[in-house]
Amino acid sequence: MASEGPVTRRVQVAEYPRLVKLKEMFNSKFGSIPKFYVRAPGRVNIIGEHIDYCGYSVLPMAVEQDMLIAVEPVKTHTLCLSNTNPLYPDFSISANNIQIDKTKPLWYNYFLCGFKGIQEHFGLSNPAGMNCLVDGNIPPSSGLSSSSALVCCAGLVTLTMLGMNLSKLLAKYKGLQWDKVLQLEEVQGRLGISLEEMQAVTEDALHSEPYSQEEICRCLGISLEELRTQILSPNTQDVLIFKLYQRAKHVYSEAARVFQFKKICEEAPDNTVQLLGELMNQSHRSCRDMYECSCPELDQLVDICRKFGAEGSRLTGAGWGGCTVSIVPADKLSSFLASVSEAYYQRSGRNLAPEKESLFATKPGGGALVFLEA
Repeated sequence: MASEGPVTRRVQVAEYPRLVKLKEMFNSKFGSIPKFYVRAPGRVNIIGEHIDYCGYSVLPMAVEQDMLIAVEPVKTHTLCLSNTNPLYPDFSISANNIQIDKTKPLWYNYFLCGFKGIQEHFGLSNPAGMNCLVDGNIPPSSGLSSSSALVCCAGLVTLTMLGMNLSKLLAKYKGLQWDKVLQLEEVQGRLGISLEEMQAVTEDALHSEPYSQEEICRCLGISLEELRTQILSPNTQDVLIFKLYQRAKHVYSEAARVFQFKKICEEAPDNTVQLLGELMNQSHRSCRDMYECSCPELDQLVDICRKFGAEGSRLTGAGWGGCTVSIVPADKLSSFLASVSEAYYQRSGRNLAPEKESLFATKPGGGALVFLEA
């Protein structure tokens, strides 16, 4: 946790139509007015797909769309949660006995995760209750982390309430203690070489044909039982073939692209947008061909976006469906949106309702924030 408290800003609520509406709805719901408001933005991963859990940095961007929660502390120990969207039902629970049903992705469970995370981190007992009204304009299931924004927002609500401050074959090949290596980044770190050199190691150490469980066992000198119990997860124990070369190739090349993207942003050459766009295009090709996390619809959408003015376009939000992110010059934005809408949605008969949740422009937004009424 950071040593500093949450960023707080005093505002005239009357100057912000969304806060005015939220305040009015809160008063109608709870018969009182909020003591403070908390917002947390959605985010989009511009580049760096499927490398974070391998130990590498990614490059996300906070967007303008966000979660906003109006909050009133209460003297009881009850959390009363409500949502401005009538599709999401009200919920209340004792703050002393938070139980989260992991089998059901109900909207309020994300709030409870943020609340309980802070509660457990600080070892809090007997926490106070609160009335909360949640309002979000992040399109759900769009790859913009609406659920994560709600978790973060709930955590910041809780902190504000409390007034508190805030992979193994390569290792074996290079003679490392492979059984102690958990992430691909650790292989690079222990070898002390660059990402470009790691890509060359991948070429030397791994063959492009898929590996069977038996071949992996021979390479590591372990039994099938050890493979299944010590290396494979419950979700992968029944997998019969492993494309190790392709996956490692993607991870190391994608990690290098993240650093290249960052460097270009810092140096800001005249052709910055074009250079960044090309890195995004390379990322999509690697996701499609090496990591195989794309799908025909995403590939088609990426091609259409590039055709109508995007300097770069790629899948984002993990892939296998989902959405794309494109970098588009501002002077081409209006025609870009109209052309993509017509070419991808209208011609194909795909549903574009509501349109603002399927195709929209955004730009870098601010971070999490606490609003106090001036």
